[in-house]
Amino acid sequence: MEFEDILNSGKPSFNLEDPEKPENTFDDALDLGKEKIKALKEVIVEIKILIKEREGLSKILSKDVEKIKLDIGNFLLTTEAVDADGFRERNGLRQKQIEMSELQLNERIGCWRDVAQLKKELRELQQELNEKEERMNVLGKILEE
Repeated sequence: MEFEDILNSGKPSFNLEDPEKPENTFDDALDLGKEKIKALKEVIVEIKILIKEREGLSKILSKDVEKIKLDIGNFLLTTEAVDADGFRERNGLRQKQIEMSELQLNERIGCWRDVAQLKKELRELQQELNEKEERMNVLGKILEE
């Protein structure tokens, strides 16, 4: 029966040719640490992009809703109701303006929540990155000695 190291995806953690020499060296661990740091930096960049995109999307939606509300308001100003159907139509359009304002408000709140969650995740990842970089610096200093 062959013992396997789970962290090495099924590879033995020892060298079968020379049992005194471990297969995984300190350099391998440093390379793995550097790869993790690189991956964290990439995720941080992606989250920053997601934050900007979410804020941009919210601005676009807000502008679109504002334009629709303005169009409804202009229509109401340029037309007059002459009968009961006209009054119902105008009241329906006013109700749509209110609904659009609610949609706009909900979008602002949703954007704030999404951005707050992304920023929380970003802070956690930046803290993890700082810790890993500090450990790598300490290991580098130890190796130089």
